Amino acid sequence: MFNVAVVGATGAVGSTMLRVLEERGFPVSELRPLASARSAGKSIEFLGKDFAVRELSNTSFEGIDIALFSAGGPRSRSFAPAAVEAGAVVIDNSSAYRMDPDVPLVVPEVNEDAIREHQGIIANPNCVAAPLVVALKPIADAVGLERVVLSSYQAVSGTGVAAVEELRAQAAGYLAGDEPAPQVYPHPIAFNVLPHIDVFDETGYTGEERKVIAETQKMLGMPDLRVSATCVRVPVLNSHSASVHIETTEPITAERARTLLMAAPGVALRDEPSANVYPLPRDATGVDEVLIGRIRNDLSHPNGLVLWYSSDNLRKGAATNAVQIAESLVTKGWL
Repeated sequence: MFNVAVVGATGAVGSTMLRVLEERGFPVSELRPLASARSAGKSIEFLGKDFAVRELSNTSFEGIDIALFSAGGPRSRSFAPAAVEAGAVVIDNSSAYRMDPDVPLVVPEVNEDAIREHQGIIANPNCVAAPLVVALKPIADAVGLERVVLSSYQAVSGTGVAAVEELRAQAAGYLAGDEPAPQVYPHPIAFNVLPHIDVFDETGYTGEERKVIAETQKMLGMPDLRVSATCVRVPVLNSHSASVHIETTEPITAERARTLLMAAPGVALRDEPSANVYPLPRDATGVDEVLIGRIRNDLSHPNGLVLWYSSDNLRKGAATNAVQIAESLVTKGWL
């Protein structure tokens, strides 16, 4: 049994981490929910018991074995070193440590062995990059990869609870003829599509797009893989989707790719388009597997393959992947 702290326990991802720990039967002997001073004292339920949320501080981690962080990059940079110094292994959901060469960036179905190299901190990837590498790994192993072009369709829950509330309010207001002004996003999100996630840089790419590119290369161990991404916010409550165009080193048929993905860990095929069966964000919500479908050869390229996925960004894109890393730490003896 292990003492587990959840940092950001009252947030969307933190609360999902608690549910996933319960669902997967992680061996928790002591749970320590941590959050900001604003949330301290609130009560959360875990395994039928109520726990008081404690204020996060540098002294919060005494006796903790595993600390699941989901409270943003600044708090991770401020408090993760204190957790490591206290003897905990940190699994961090922010971008603070993902590209640190000394920190493993891990999706267990893809590069579990990287966990053994940890020096106290393990990074959880971006919520688009995680399902993307689950889809790419079996194809990369079979026929190699040359180039990947991704267009994402990202739900508002990736921004947080306030964005979910904004979408609901704007949708109701728009239909009633009294739409509230946007607060979370620069434009209304209801009945709209925003090709803007994170901050634009001088090249015209956003921070989110840069994360997807760099993290995909790191997790696949392919620093020279050509990757391009366009990340788009859509008026969907939960679960991200993506259209993925792949150029392989050797030719591959859609049927072989389908067979590879059918057997791949962490994948659930939804690929019967003639029967209107394909991945949908509604179907992906609450599911840990990456739903993959619309698998077809790219008519414009002899080594081209196209697929579509939907994945719960709060689960496989964040909370479930973090708990899976914790499970690997325990079962492999890497703690």
